[in-house]
Amino acid sequence: MSFLLGCAVWAYKEWVGNFYPPKSRPSEFLRLYSQRFKAVEGNTTFYVIPTTSALARWKAETPSGFKFCFKLPKEITHNGLLTPRIAAASSFLAIMSGLADRLGPIFAQLPPGYGPDLFSDLEAFLTAWQQDIVPLALEVRHPAWFSEPHAGNLERLLQRLGVGRVLLDSRPVYDAIDDPYAPSNDPQLHSERRKPKLPLPLSVTSTFSIIRYISHPERAFNQTYLEAWAAQLATWLAQGIDVYFFVHCPQEARSPHNAYYFQQLLEAQNVPVPPLSWQFSQPSVPPTTQLNLFD
Repeated sequence: MSFLLGCAVWAYKEWVGNFYPPKSRPSEFLRLYSQRFKAVEGNTTFYVIPTTSALARWKAETPSGFKFCFKLPKEITHNGLLTPRIAAASSFLAIMSGLADRLGPIFAQLPPGYGPDLFSDLEAFLTAWQQDIVPLALEVRHPAWFSEPHAGNLERLLQRLGVGRVLLDSRPVYDAIDDPYAPSNDPQLHSERRKPKLPLPLSVTSTFSIIRYISHPERAFNQTYLEAWAAQLATWLAQGIDVYFFVHCPQEARSPHNAYYFQQLLEAQNVPVPPLSWQFSQPSVPPTTQLNLFD
């Protein structure tokens, strides 16, 4: 069983003083982060491909077992058809392989305009991906991918090729519209609703799953969602599925707190996950109940 918990970034200066020790320097952030979480979702590669020297430095600063899960560059995924960019994807993969055993699954996030009418293009691109070198996961955002017959076609394609599924759970920030913890004038919370509001299929199409959880800034509002996720993950981990769980937050300062809270919930439900080597000074979790929020 393998469970890797983390956030979307590691270089966030507002974490100094709570998540990172006081007076921590930016040059220490990655080393400190990798001592606290087991993986990071690397969104930076969506915009800029790191240099080989940066990759070598990141590898040296992180322990064995730590994983970077980078996003394919937007030049590959957000410029029309994918097949003309197969060579660019292979080049990106070759560069990122410099991380060696620190490199986790890479994920491709498709734009909202990339729909099922481009199925043949998607199939050709995924078939060309060197899945035996680095696993690939897919996040789709066109609403038609979530209804039949397209949902079934996509599911079977991913299963046949062993491509993972990225599960985006943005419910907390949308369901918070009438929540007392969500000030109506909170610009950060409303900004985070730029993440799409899409169905959440509990689909595992490979030996691993990537979950991107968009948490509410207030811990209490996440409880019911995270309790349900804990129960679901218990099933998947028992089946031998590797789970990468990345916690986002519209107020990024809260992401490590919410991720740590999820760890507490997992342990409270006796889900066999590896312990964290650090802790926040915060109350323990309340008693848990079995919930089903995935109907």
